[in-house]
Amino acid sequence: QVRLVESGGGLVQAGGSLRLSCAVSGRTFSRHGMGWFRQAPGKEREFVAAISSSGDSTVYTDSVKGRFTISRDNAKNSTYLQMSSLKPEDTAVYYCAAALFATITPMKVHYNWWGQGTQVTVSS
Repeated sequence: QVRLVESGGGLVQAGGSLRLSCAVSGRTFSRHGMGWFRQAPGKEREFVAAISSSGDSTVYTDSVKGRFTISRDNAKNSTYLQMSSLKPEDTAVYYCAAALFATITPMKVHYNWWGQGTQVTVSS
């Protein structure tokens, strides 16, 4: 049984920062690419960032480049999303996901396992 548990969401003012964490159990974490997605009310779930199994490669959606940083600690079976310069449009439920493969991918269909999500609210 694979389990992903996100934490670190909350309410923050525009321009502030938050760090999301995702703890993974039940699989060999270091074999899987990891991703972060988000879903705002009334919108589709969208890709935010991804990192390869080794952590050597990362990819971001354009709207968060330069503001968000994805990382992972394979010794702790965890991945992180450091979010800075937050904007009201970043408000969403944020999900971490584990890909079937080791490489990075922005495609939702490539992710087999998902967390329950953590709410991030950015006030103006």
